[in-house]
Amino acid sequence: MAIHLHQGDLPDGLDLGASVAVDTETMGLRTARDRLCLVQLSNGDGSAHLVRFGAGLGYAAPNLKRLLADPKVLKLFHFARFDLAAIKHYLGVDCRPVYCTRTASRLVRTFTDRHGLKDLCRDLIGVEISKQEQSSDWGAPLLSEAQQRYAASDVLHLHRLKEVLDGMLAREGRTELAQACFDFLPARAALDLAGWPDEDIFAH
Repeated sequence: MAIHLHQGDLPDGLDLGASVAVDTETMGLRTARDRLCLVQLSNGDGSAHLVRFGAGLGYAAPNLKRLLADPKVLKLFHFARFDLAAIKHYLGVDCRPVYCTRTASRLVRTFTDRHGLKDLCRDLIGVEISKQEQSSDWGAPLLSEAQQRYAASDVLHLHRLKEVLDGMLAREGRTELAQACFDFLPARAALDLAGWPDEDIFAH
């Protein structure tokens, strides 16, 4: 595993290819209150790029924003709804197109209620990952090696998970349904930001 930590933006000229795994770390789970601290990215080659945002330093990040907004780059997430809201709120980017491994799992792995990233990595690709640093202080002035390894692990395996899940979706005839869900996810994140995080507006 190679981890590259960047302050405030990706370096100029970095090309991560046609599909990039993306994750975020924030100070908590309330997007408007709990600031964005870290964006992690990987193109599936075993390396991860971590973009750290310090308190009060802003979110200029033109290279990162350009990548996230690029319609030719597929962005892979696990629980995209949360990350898309954080990216929109703090970076001002409508991130499309997207793929969400959690959404795909819920559509096709109906035999289980375990759809966390740790569960998918173990069940689908035989990889054990640790979630020990999940609730650590991501706004700290310095990120520990353990935090960096944890952050990297959240994006390193998404490409492989997508391959397995795509096969399962095709097998069960749910590929088009999954794509419709992925296409809707930015709107679902926008609803969260606009004040409808818990209400089902499609209910009677």
